[in-house]
Amino acid sequence: CPWCYVGKKRLEKAIEEWKGAPIEIEWHPFQLDPNIPKEGLDRDTYLMNKFGNLEGPLEMTNRLKSAGKDEGINLNFGKEWLAVNTLPLHKLLHVAGEEGFKSRLKERFLKAYFDENLHLNDTEVLCSLLSEFGWQAEKTKKILADDSIAYAVKQEIAHYQQSGVNSVPFFIINDKYGISGAQPPSVFLEDRK
Repeated sequence: CPWCYVGKKRLEKAIEEWKGAPIEIEWHPFQLDPNIPKEGLDRDTYLMNKFGNLEGPLEMTNRLKSAGKDEGINLNFGKEWLAVNTLPLHKLLHVAGEEGFKSRLKERFLKAYFDENLHLNDTEVLCSLLSEFGWQAEKTKKILADDSIAYAVKQEIAHYQQSGVNSVPFFIINDKYGISGAQPPSVFLEDRK
């Protein structure tokens, strides 16, 4: 979700301004559209399926690009952009979390997907990206093929859906407060007693 990328950058700005106790961030999986086929959907097909037309969504992406630019993100929704099923990415993030680099990998996936237009449903592309973090291709492929990791990810998604999360970005602060959407840094910094 491109708004997740914008929201992540805004959260990071809020953390830079934060003067309170140390902050620990834990990213959780969520799938906006778990029915996207393995081969993905080209931009226009995806937008037509989701919105029924192209004019409104393409206009919306201009607003999104502007919000991204304000946060230092180059959102690229060119013709080569491909909507992909994100379950494999969440599987890789799950293991990256166990190994201590989930946040860095999440940032890398967001940049690869929304700026570089890399097709993140391509195993070779994923192997190349994960090699940046020291993983061998066979490790990446093994994780992608592991149904037990998929099950764990789906269980976590279900947990948050049952807790009322039905869109992203969604931020949960101290297991008490929910903030929906790519809010400005000031919203994260509000006093929440």
